[in-house]
Amino acid sequence: MTMSTKPIVLIHGLWLTPHSWQPWIDRYSAQGHTVHAPAWPGISELHEPVDRDRVPAGLGVREIADHYERFVRTLGEEPIIIGHSFGGLVTQILLDRGLAAAGVAVHPAPARGVLRLPLSTLRASWPVLGNPANLRRTVELTDRQFHYAFANTVTPEQAVAERARWAVPGVGRPLFQAGFANFTPADRAATAVRFDNCERAPLLLVGGTADHIVPAAVVRETHRRYRRSKALTDYKEYAGRDHGTGLHAGWETVADDVLDWALQMRRPAHTS
Repeated sequence: MTMSTKPIVLIHGLWLTPHSWQPWIDRYSAQGHTVHAPAWPGISELHEPVDRDRVPAGLGVREIADHYERFVRTLGEEPIIIGHSFGGLVTQILLDRGLAAAGVAVHPAPARGVLRLPLSTLRASWPVLGNPANLRRTVELTDRQFHYAFANTVTPEQAVAERARWAVPGVGRPLFQAGFANFTPADRAATAVRFDNCERAPLLLVGGTADHIVPAAVVRETHRRYRRSKALTDYKEYAGRDHGTGLHAGWETVADDVLDWALQMRRPAHTS
């Protein structure tokens, strides 16, 4: 395939649906790329209206990663994978499994082995982690909680509109898996990746200095963990970008930058 038709797979994060990628899908499609944005298992797909009542409680990181692996294997060629938040963690897992030509993790949830836990992360995650029963439940963010976690650089009114358009209740289990990963053996931790894997595709990690739920310091630590590998791992940081960076003014710059990097750094195509 030529550069202009390289398949791209976009993976959304917790509390969102693939509909949140629509501006990126339109932009990349207009440039000639084939873009896929499958939903997490049980979440509303792009061709469906957002259904806030069908989010599957109990869904975990491994099930999500396996779901995307099955999809990627139907493409016939290694795609560029771009994931946001927990989608960024799933992107790293898929690269670790050898399933991409290049990967971009935008404000990614931390993999096992990343130790930094800022107070803002705890505050943003507390609606879930504050109640152990949420391990098997879904949790909906209030307007105020969404504003703090996803949209702290925009007005409360804009955050309310974004929540109404894009947000769904989030499954609690991935946050518990990430929060307790460093107390779980590596062979049992759903969020584990092999930081020393020298065979994986190039990876770009993206952080934002205004992110509350995955502060840039967490993404920088993730980048340092990958120093064990000879595979290419880059880091790019955007000043003033919060966790909802893909939704807010200036998202076009982020979208163009990360795709340009992936197209330049991807490993040569071969069929799966």
